[in-house]
Amino acid sequence: MPNIEDFNNDFAGFNAALIDEFRNNAGHVTGMFAGAPIVLITTTGAKSGKRRTTPIVYTTDGDNVVIIASKGGAPTSPDWYHNLVANPDVTVELPSETFEARARVTEDPERERLFRAQAAIMPNFAEYEKATSRKIPVVVLERVS
Repeated sequence: MPNIEDFNNDFAGFNAALIDEFRNNAGHVTGMFAGAPIVLITTTGAKSGKRRTTPIVYTTDGDNVVIIASKGGAPTSPDWYHNLVANPDVTVELPSETFEARARVTEDPERERLFRAQAAIMPNFAEYEKATSRKIPVVVLERVS
């Protein structure tokens, strides 16, 4: 039976391969994320202070990038979310550009509007919402000029 350390190692390896594929193919990836809008965010660790890059699906709202801390409907938010709350300055990599941004956790009614917009495009987000009792955070990444 696999243990949590095996899962974390496999997950880290999966993310590393996805990041490499994204960077080597102008943002195009294969496998389960083929055709999905992927962004890479590089955050600063809340505890470690280390820079970490994470692939995430996203939508946009005007010039802003919108990401959702769903963690597949898990009872806790993903590590990248805690990092952004502690250190909101982030590097954003889209297929066509890289820029610096500042993360802002949304409040309702903006949060609800942005969550519903992503769930309309990617229905699995509505399923994640049903799978957890927590209110899934929605984060807006605003460009820093």
